[in-house]
Amino acid sequence: MKTRGGSRVARALARAALLPCAAAITPALAAVASAPALAAAIAPALAAGAPGPAQAPDVSASRSTAAPLATVQVVGDGIPSPLPGAAAGDAARGRAIVANRQAGLCLLCHTGPIPEERFQGNLAPGLQGAGQRWSAAQLRLRIVDASQFNPATIMPAYYKTDGLTRVAAHYKDKTILTAQQIEDVVAWLQTLKEPAP
Repeated sequence: MKTRGGSRVARALARAALLPCAAAITPALAAVASAPALAAAIAPALAAGAPGPAQAPDVSASRSTAAPLATVQVVGDGIPSPLPGAAAGDAARGRAIVANRQAGLCLLCHTGPIPEERFQGNLAPGLQGAGQRWSAAQLRLRIVDASQFNPATIMPAYYKTDGLTRVAAHYKDKTILTAQQIEDVVAWLQTLKEPAP
């Protein structure tokens, strides 16, 4: 039942084009779906492919097709410089990306100070206080490729195209988020200085 439920959730996400990397996190989704009340509560929205109220602009056509990780310099546990080609991050756009159920998908695993989004994850650290816990450089690396500091992470690499398996043809050689979107998310996370209540 546990695996079957998780697979059903992953298939629904993949069908709705909400999660290009659904197969990679099926075990985590199976654990979430094993909670019957949660699975029942989110099943209608997943089946319908219903996005949350916050919508980020569609930027799929502008996604990078180069090997983006080769263009960034990791220093210690972070990426100190903004990603190539990105302007200064905009916190309002970053919040919209985090809340968006079709772009960032952050709230699938994380909780955050976005009260209009009812169903938030509990598989990963909460976002509240992220700006106090981590520097912009550390946040940037965690979004770009969290496996650089935690090889066992279930978080997808939002700015990586090489070394991935089972990628749908539409997403091949494209990053999940653009450099600008990542800078926007980092800008918003940096505003979250207060720890969770």
